[in-house]
Amino acid sequence: MGAGFGAGLGLALASSAFIGGSFVLKKKGLLRLCGRARAGQGGHAYLREWLWWAGLLCMGVGEAANFAAYAFAPATLVTPLGALSVLVSAVLSSIFLNEQLNVHGKIGCILSILGSTVMVIHAPQEEEVSSLDSMAEKLKDPGFIVFAVCVLVSSLLLIFVAGPRYGQSNVLVYVLVCSAIGSLSVSCVKGLGIALKELFSGKPVLKEPLGWVLLVCLVICISIQINYLNKALDIFSTSVVTPIYYVLFTTAVMTCSAILFKEWQHMVLDNVIGSISGFLTIVSGIFLLHAFRDMPFTPSLLPLFLQPARADPHPPWGTADRHQSCQHQPLLPSEDKGSQSAEEEEEEEK
Repeated sequence: MGAGFGAGLGLALASSAFIGGSFVLKKKGLLRLCGRARAGQGGHAYLREWLWWAGLLCMGVGEAANFAAYAFAPATLVTPLGALSVLVSAVLSSIFLNEQLNVHGKIGCILSILGSTVMVIHAPQEEEVSSLDSMAEKLKDPGFIVFAVCVLVSSLLLIFVAGPRYGQSNVLVYVLVCSAIGSLSVSCVKGLGIALKELFSGKPVLKEPLGWVLLVCLVICISIQINYLNKALDIFSTSVVTPIYYVLFTTAVMTCSAILFKEWQHMVLDNVIGSISGFLTIVSGIFLLHAFRDMPFTPSLLPLFLQPARADPHPPWGTADRHQSCQHQPLLPSEDKGSQSAEEEEEEEK
């Protein structure tokens, strides 16, 4: 593991920690607005809360760290690790906001940590791309051109054909648009990160047209992502949109990164299996965190053998009754049996 890879990994983890903590800080600031106009009611009193501003600052620091991480580590590693921000937010919310983290959520946290660890161990090492010139060569690759054309054509079909027909009833329509366009935005971020590294090293990057083209493309891609992600969140539940968006977006980014940077070309089979297994484990954890977060899971719902010991209504095993089989037990109580025999005698007398 090189120094650049370690820096990218550290930045990705720091990004998840800052972004996850920002949600809790902003929520804490909003809860302090006792008697004042809340944000949900159109008020802006939260602008006078220092906790809300602290959360906004943490969000900015986290996004900046995430942006920088793409310049050092493979996108196949950085993007899946973004799921840890959900884990951090869930854990901190249960501690500082008294929000319930049920059994499903705790299992989801454990799975997310395990999956992230496996992905870090088996992360692919991308081809060396250290300048905008080498990035330009990558962008001219026929495989990436075919991939980009497929993404654009499918996105246009989803927006103008499938959207008006199925966008209000099928969650995949708008989420697929966000995920496909998002894969291109991550490539732009990767190129801009390389440009910034060259700029800080003293190279005349501002005169290179590729950097400006990547910046314009990034703004367009992010605008499309935000627009259609907001549409999906407005129509469907957050607990449904978030895990589906994470899975599709991460899959699209991993595919685009593998085609553009040839990250998987020199990987051995066990690293390929490890990376895929780690990703699927994170997906399972995110699904458990979101899909069941509003479901009350009490000990009474556990199987009987997992519940606390209760008073046994049956006689102890040490008594002689334990040797009596259920097949030898009378089917009716003695009183019922007596009343039944009396009825039979009356019928015989008649």
